[in-house]
Amino acid sequence: MSRSNGVGLARAASLQSSQWRVRAGFSPASTSLVLDQPIGSGAAYSGEVTSPVTAPGPDRCPGVFATHSALDGELARIRVPGGIIDAAALESMAAAADEFGDGGIEITVRGNLQVRGIPVDRVTEFAAAVTAAGLASSSAHDRVRNVTMSPLTGRVGGTTDLRPVARALHAAIVDRPWSAGLSGRFWFGLDDGRGDILAHGADVTGVALDDERSVVVVGGRPVGEPVPHAHLAEAMINTAGAFVEIADGAWRVTDLDGDRADALYTRLGIADAVIPQPRHPDPRVGWFTQTDGRVLVGAVVPFGRLTAEQARYAAAIGTTVTVTPEREIIIGDLDEAVADTVVRVLAPLGFVFDARSPWTSLTACAGSAGCRKSLADVRGDLSHHVAGLERAADTPNPQPQIRQPQLPPAQITDSERTDSQDDEPPYREHWVGCARGCGSPARTHVRVLASSGGYLREHREAVR
Repeated sequence: MSRSNGVGLARAASLQSSQWRVRAGFSPASTSLVLDQPIGSGAAYSGEVTSPVTAPGPDRCPGVFATHSALDGELARIRVPGGIIDAAALESMAAAADEFGDGGIEITVRGNLQVRGIPVDRVTEFAAAVTAAGLASSSAHDRVRNVTMSPLTGRVGGTTDLRPVARALHAAIVDRPWSAGLSGRFWFGLDDGRGDILAHGADVTGVALDDERSVVVVGGRPVGEPVPHAHLAEAMINTAGAFVEIADGAWRVTDLDGDRADALYTRLGIADAVIPQPRHPDPRVGWFTQTDGRVLVGAVVPFGRLTAEQARYAAAIGTTVTVTPEREIIIGDLDEAVADTVVRVLAPLGFVFDARSPWTSLTACAGSAGCRKSLADVRGDLSHHVAGLERAADTPNPQPQIRQPQLPPAQITDSERTDSQDDEPPYREHWVGCARGCGSPARTHVRVLASSGGYLREHREAVR
């Protein structure tokens, strides 16, 4: 961080009310590998692609150049490979959200960004601004640059630093002409050995086995042969090429029928490798000491929606920001004094640094304010509910322990009441305005669904 930015934050801090530094965070995940059933090895696929990619109808997954028309205007999604965005790009995103959108930047369930409320006649200008910020390049590859990575890699825990692999993988994706035909829903994951990205069920996941080798995982099964980390990006793009040869219209690996899935594994070869158990970590929220002795702070904001002002303050720190599939915001590589100032400045602006806050486990779709299919003002209802929880907490600065959110009795259909209201809360709860469930996490969660008779609770299994 530059000295000037540190001074600027210090001056801003004097104008903001202070907040005690929260050091709770979460315990770094164990890096030990859990033994799975060993599987026989086979030959790795060469990666040569000769078949065109076809899809079952139009792929309407939005991007920067091809947006989605919503009730509140055009929605543009900005891919952020690895979830890492530098300060200058974040500042540019804040300006673009203010000038062209509704003034907000939302974090998506795959660790990307999106801006809502763009007038249809300004989409081209918005795309030009995002491209100038270095967050998009060609329209051909725009929507296929989906790369999710262990957010703490290289800083806290994990067996190796996968950030160089993320950069190499992104370059490999945009370098292959055939990859432009992949669906915008196809995605790559990079797991540094702790199992956090394996748990999300990406189509092709590179997993660190130790400090020297990685293996590619498809559908929960290791394929090919373990490779040095420096060759992992190539192995992953070759695996995607094998999927293209087999796909025959499928958008994702999970869309393959039994015969095509078998053909894919035969072509790739099953690896005799032990991979980590998929696991969802505790919230990456709070104060963490990095391996190098510096400090990392993690926060959430309600609905994973940054205002342009919040984004500008985060950019003013002058370091990279990482966004996660859990819609967290991670700011690392800070000296302790600077980290303390960051918390004191950002907390009064709405950043939540308490891992016990309900906002670490509650998310929602846009609701009726942004979607004509929604049956309720989902975000308004959830905000009202969380405010009630916070009022109930007898503390001057309420950020209560995560608990099972209790909907008002009139909003729960009797037939949908659970028999275990006092059980431990689900880790993730997602509120939606219709059965499409936009923004739902891939992991097991509770869906709170708006209906004509109120909100219904549904247990949703992980999507694999």
